[in-house]
Amino acid sequence: MARKTGKSSDFNIVVVGQSGRLQYEALLFAASLREMSPDFHGRLFIAEPQPGPKWEKDPRMSNPDVVALLDAFDAEILPFESRHFGQAYPEGNKIELLRALPANEPFVFFDTDTLITGELADVPFDFDRPSASLKVEGTWPIPEIYGPGYAGIWKSLYDRFDLDFDSSLDLSQPEEYWRRHLYFNAGFFYYKCPHEFGALFERIALSIRDNPGDALACQALYPWLDQISLPLVIHALGGGRDTLEAGYLDDKTTCHYRLLPLLYARETDHVIDVLKEITAPNRIKKVLKQYEPFKRMIYQNRGEKVRALFDRDHLPRREQAIRNQIKKNGFWMR
Repeated sequence: MARKTGKSSDFNIVVVGQSGRLQYEALLFAASLREMSPDFHGRLFIAEPQPGPKWEKDPRMSNPDVVALLDAFDAEILPFESRHFGQAYPEGNKIELLRALPANEPFVFFDTDTLITGELADVPFDFDRPSASLKVEGTWPIPEIYGPGYAGIWKSLYDRFDLDFDSSLDLSQPEEYWRRHLYFNAGFFYYKCPHEFGALFERIALSIRDNPGDALACQALYPWLDQISLPLVIHALGGGRDTLEAGYLDDKTTCHYRLLPLLYARETDHVIDVLKEITAPNRIKKVLKQYEPFKRMIYQNRGEKVRALFDRDHLPRREQAIRNQIKKNGFWMR
């Protein structure tokens, strides 16, 4: 039976799990969910791309110890076929996995490099009005001197898909400033039906990829294609930037850390405490230590050395500056 739409604490969660770093991040995600959100009663899916012509190597999770622990955390492996993206654009996994989720059931997608740091059941999702992460920098577009500006580029996309451009604007922001336009990080997004969301996401992303158009002729599509398409999907489905109350996701209930060195550099003491707590049990430790970056960062205290480099109250404004400082000191790992 389909779950009710609208505001509900009963929904599905999905992250991607595949060979390499993501399988260990999926384990961290599952451990943090079970520890920090005991009132979450939905299903946890680990979406796993399957071998096929779009992948050079088998993309499935390669460590049986990881898979066994995911099972112990009541995570369900969700196989899906890569029909359009795969190796050439792994970010497309988040688009293609949606068709494999149960139809007509509310879902939240999270990037795998996310920790649950609070009770997800308390988040006031309105699954009829989708949204996504506002923890984003102005990474796209980059207007050319003699080309269209922000408004011209975005309006060309809204017009292409018969969407109302003016209603997407944040008029409190100045003209030709990127924040005036609907733009998200695809680190999380949600809606009442993954099939409806996924079909539209796929159609828009493929259209942009295969026929960028004149306004996008000088714009990089990779790795931004998902984030170019996502605002159009959300706007088309009646969502927006203000449909989720601030202070929950990317704040007190979740942390999209991206990579462990960045987590140690910039996140709060609470996030560090959650990471320490969930990685302490021996059954988890012996698996995570099989992945060298996690072994060094978490268990050999390289993360604490990274943390000592930064004042969390006076962090560089741009992520690249943080990365550069970590690399300069020889502590970068991914």
